[in-house]
Amino acid sequence: MAPKYTAAQKVKQFASLAVTGSIAFSGICLYKQDENFYRGLMKKLHILDPEHAHRISVFLLSNRINPRCKLEDTEAMKSKVFGREFSNPVGLAAGFDKHGEAVLGLQDIGFGFVEVGSVTPLPQDGNPKPRVFRLSEDEGVINRYGFNSDGHEAVHERIKLLRATNNLKTVLGINLGKNKTSADAIGDYVLGVERFGDLADYLVINVSSPNTPGLRSLQGKENLSNLIQEVVKHRDIKCPKVPLLVKIAPDLTSQDKEDIASTVLDSKSRVDGLIVSNTTVSREGLESKHSVETGGLSGKPLREKSTQTIADMYLLTNGEIPIIGVGGVGSGQDAYEKICAGASLIQLYSALVFQGPPVVTKIRRELQEILEKEGISNISQAVGSAHKNKIKNENSAT
Repeated sequence: MAPKYTAAQKVKQFASLAVTGSIAFSGICLYKQDENFYRGLMKKLHILDPEHAHRISVFLLSNRINPRCKLEDTEAMKSKVFGREFSNPVGLAAGFDKHGEAVLGLQDIGFGFVEVGSVTPLPQDGNPKPRVFRLSEDEGVINRYGFNSDGHEAVHERIKLLRATNNLKTVLGINLGKNKTSADAIGDYVLGVERFGDLADYLVINVSSPNTPGLRSLQGKENLSNLIQEVVKHRDIKCPKVPLLVKIAPDLTSQDKEDIASTVLDSKSRVDGLIVSNTTVSREGLESKHSVETGGLSGKPLREKSTQTIADMYLLTNGEIPIIGVGGVGSGQDAYEKICAGASLIQLYSALVFQGPPVVTKIRRELQEILEKEGISNISQAVGSAHKNKIKNENSAT
């Protein structure tokens, strides 16, 4: 005879089955990297303090407690940029893995390249907390971290150990910064090149963060020329084959852009690439209550401004200087627009905050679908395609 259950026992059984089912369903969604599930999950996780959530994410990825990308690389998505082979054009922007702790986990989720930093010569805490704010209504993030860094020695040791494992397959960039109280900015960047030249696949001079006083003044023509010349001189001695890039701001005047273009094209201060762009100090069109916070704004609100800056710099450099496009990339279409504007590669960061790790696979998949639809056999053919006729006509005229 079947046992009889009280009403309380039935409720308890039902609750137990519901919890078990929910856990099983969530586990399946996590395993399958369901994009809609992750977007909802990330929204729920926003009850956590943004910087605390950031640290948890880095911890999980540093221990490789993360979903693995199952999307295969294709020939259409492979490219060679500033002498480096990229399995796909979707990379992680600097600012997420500041101390080089989570590179393998980030490789696992599908990034074609990872940029760590910014790394400063000496350890520094950065700006006071709170210093990170989610703008959920705008799908943006404002940060004023201020180059918080473990310093050259700690990060160098970490990357050295990583290289020794032979597990690193993705391209690794190292973004260099200056200490807040340093009286010798050029010296700080030279130290970075000398320290990381033996470990990096490319190096970045970051002169565009809005969170370090006076840093953006280094984008001025004379300052930038002097900086690059000195850094290149030491690069050519220490690590002559390592590409050197400069990361610039989106908040530039037309004259600023022309000056930067002429500087990086000059034989004395030529670089191997540009990263366009850093965060913006603009607050135009924002709805979030956090829009009043100081710092650099990234994510969706930056998308159009960064894409326009990519287009401007591509035209001003006649497509001669490879560009990594970053700012508001959250879909394959966003990535494709930046590539057509002139970016050879793209990076993202803020999209992880709102869409979680599956966004990397999503962007790669959607971008490949766009290439197939447009009849493009390799991603390199799309680079600057929005301007090809204009550059061709200008070259013909001269």
